Order: sequence, then C-alpha cells, then structure tokens
Amino acid sequence: TIRLEADVLGANDRIAAANRAHFAAHGVRAYNLVSSPGAGKTTLLCATLQALRQRAPGLPLAVIEGDQQTTRDADRIRATGVPAVQVNTGKGCHLDAPMVAAAFAQLPLHAHDHVHAGDAARGDALLFIENVGNLVCPALWDLGEAAKLAILSVTEGDDKPLKYPDLFAAARLLVIAKTDLLPHVDFDVARCIGFAQRVNPGIEVLLLSAKTGVGMDAWLDWLLQPAH
Repeated sequence: TIRLEADVLGANDRIAAANRAHFAAHGVRAYNLVSSPGAGKTTLLCATLQALRQRAPGLPLAVIEGDQQTTRDADRIRATGVPAVQVNTGKGCHLDAPMVAAAFAQLPLHAHDHVHAGDAARGDALLFIENVGNLVCPALWDLGEAAKLAILSVTEGDDKPLKYPDLFAAARLLVIAKTDLLPHVDFDVARCIGFAQRVNPGIEVLLLSAKTGVGMDAWLDWLLQPAH
C-alpha cells in the first residue's frame, strides 16, 4: 500500500513539476483554492475576479473549476467574463496534476505570450484552480500551483485546523471567509488562528467577507504581490 501510494504520488508530482515550469514559461501564477463544500469558494472567486478586473484591468485571468459533477460553478465564473474550464472528477475527491495540465491546455492563458526566464517568477497572469470541496485529499496532491490557499468559513467551526491538519500545514494562506456571519455563529477567530499556527507557524491569515467586501483590498494585495 505504501509503495502504491508513493508510485501514484510520484507520477503526479512529475507532472506537477512540468505544470509549474509550464506556468512559469507563460508568466502564470497559479493558486490552488481548497475548502470543504459550501465554504464559499466560488462566491469568493467570483467577487475576486470582478474586483481584480477593477484593480488590474489588463491582468489576464482564468479559472480551472473542479467538481464531481455539473458545470454550475464554471458557468458562474464565465458569467464574470473570465474564461473557465470545468473538470468533473466523477467519483474522484480531488484534482490531480494531469487534470490540471489538460485543462490549462484549453485556456486562453495557454496561448499567453511567453515571458523571459528572468521575469517568469513575477507572473503577469493569474490562474485560480478551484479544487473539489474536500479538506483531506487535496492536501496531498501537488498541481503545480504557486501556493495552496485554505478557505475556511466561519460557519464550519474554529477547530478545523486541528481536525484537518494536513491541509493547513500545506497552505500558504488561510482565508477566514463569511466573516459577516460572525455575530450569528459560535466561531472564535483568535482560537482558529492559533490552531492554524500550531500546525503551520508560517501560515498567513486574512479575514474576508465576499458579501460585504470587508477584507477584499487586503486579499487583492496578497494575490498581486510579485512573489510569495
């Protein structure tokens, strides 16, 4: 069993490395958004794309959308005017690097002009990979992303970083979402952040409400930083 897992992950990691090099050659910075179902990834992503269009109107954007079934979320993304490719995993619980490679080949960013090697780290385009709703499996799978971003809604409970430590250990950033609901739920922000820092001392944290826009400027600042 251990050898089988190593073989599967090893094959995936080789394609992930190729994805990462391919993204860099096209000047693309890719972010892998991971959360449980219903955490608000798609709502946050739609609001983010619209805000980025205002903040950086010339910035090329694209989305790879992962779900077990339907194209509902990709349709919502396309309604913002941003190109999106839907990947349906069927019974699968996560995206993998070959799925991302195939999806990226269908996006306009794939035809985006190559940048010089010295500029590749800057990244002059953003690719958002919205993973299948799951706090377990996506933590293990490298897609070639620049960073995994953990999205945690305040409706889920503040103990999730301890219950699902692999994801929060792998994430560069924790976004605590739906903060407009804090007055109505039992969620201790400081305790949640403490739990996340216990499993990942270097994790960054942002508080955000896609509904009210509170925290959106800091979120856009983070996304548009030259490197992380």
